[in-house]
Amino acid sequence: MSDPNLQLQQARERLPSPADPGEHASRQELADLVNAWLFENHQRHGGLTQEYVGKLERGEVRWPNAHYREAFRAILGAERDRDLGFNRSRRANSVVTVTDVDRKGFIRTALGAAAAIPLAELALPAQAIAAPSVIQPSDIAELRNIAHVFTTWDHTYGGGLVREAVVGQLRFAVGLLKQSRCPSKLHAPLYAAVGWLAHAAAFMAFDAYAHEDARRMFALALTCAEQASDWHLRAKVLSSMARQSIWCGDADNGLTLVEFAMVRADRLTPAERAMLRGAQARAFAKLGRTQEAWKAVAEADTEYEHIRPGEEQPWMRYYDAAQHSGDTGHALFDLVIIDRTTTGTPAGDAIDNRYLGEASTRLANAVAGHTPAYVRSRAISGIKLASLTMATGDPEEAASIGGRAVTDAGTVRSRRAQDDMKELAKFALPHKTRTPVALLRHRIREAVQT
Repeated sequence: MSDPNLQLQQARERLPSPADPGEHASRQELADLVNAWLFENHQRHGGLTQEYVGKLERGEVRWPNAHYREAFRAILGAERDRDLGFNRSRRANSVVTVTDVDRKGFIRTALGAAAAIPLAELALPAQAIAAPSVIQPSDIAELRNIAHVFTTWDHTYGGGLVREAVVGQLRFAVGLLKQSRCPSKLHAPLYAAVGWLAHAAAFMAFDAYAHEDARRMFALALTCAEQASDWHLRAKVLSSMARQSIWCGDADNGLTLVEFAMVRADRLTPAERAMLRGAQARAFAKLGRTQEAWKAVAEADTEYEHIRPGEEQPWMRYYDAAQHSGDTGHALFDLVIIDRTTTGTPAGDAIDNRYLGEASTRLANAVAGHTPAYVRSRAISGIKLASLTMATGDPEEAASIGGRAVTDAGTVRSRRAQDDMKELAKFALPHKTRTPVALLRHRIREAVQT
């Protein structure tokens, strides 16, 4: 095991935190300072992360490159590399031995003809996966489990890495509808399970900005919900379709989809009605229909008060207090920003406090309430809260909020989160001369490029 680099760790712990001078700098803050120093002094975009600083402090890496060492010395006030525990390793980085060569030769022999096949082709099945001749309850349970797993993955990591996997599962599931005989009593559960999986695939595509793919898979999910006569799944799918339309700039169509979902609101649960009212508020806000947006938020609050979590469908289990605060907070964020834009109110001047206070409180509650399982939602709400604070409050407080949100966003693959970060960078532009804001803008550039 490597000996820890205590000199570097102690030097970092003597450095005040840029966000909280009463605390010492974290590994992430030190990485940000190094990256900012490199850009300022060498016009170079550094890629230093908290993980790399950790490797340095654990002694796993003893000799970073010359520019990094220069930056560390400048920031930590060291005259020489050895004052920070940096030294060249005397061990060779890699030595190819006879044993290595023999092992590689053995592997090639063991693989035989397969060794000559390209990697991509090795991943293709030689035998097609056959659909069952008759649908069993266990097949439907398996589909539900698959839909749940992909939905959970999407909430936590975004869909960027597994979109192809969920599409493959969806293609197989649709094959069950065509190729397998289904007893009449299992018809509705089968279509509902396939519809849930289609919704999971569609939302991943939406989050990745594969919008046409998302629209087709949402249409499949809605068709399955109608075939199953499942009003709950139908409401969820239409709500997500509305969110996509609103995000893509067609708030009017989003409002139409919400109204369509509310045709028989009496058949829906309070959580479903609260979700739809939240989407309705976001559409009204985008359309500049202020009073109607405000009313929709109030109606969403009323519905939320009557939620009984045990009665909700599996795909609605995510809709808790944090989600409700985030959805309604996003709508009120738009009211503040649209009001500022249409009235020409500059940052720092009086703004309609009815919306500003509520938006800030709700977004803060969302950030505080979201668990690690919903890190994408926490990141997006945190970025919105930082943007709101940057536009209307203290830029350095906004930079602190934004820094935590960018850290969250770095763990997921979400084009929506990327665009929200770009929006935050624009709000931060007037304050770019302040060090915490400059560091935040640098971190956003790095996160978006990554």
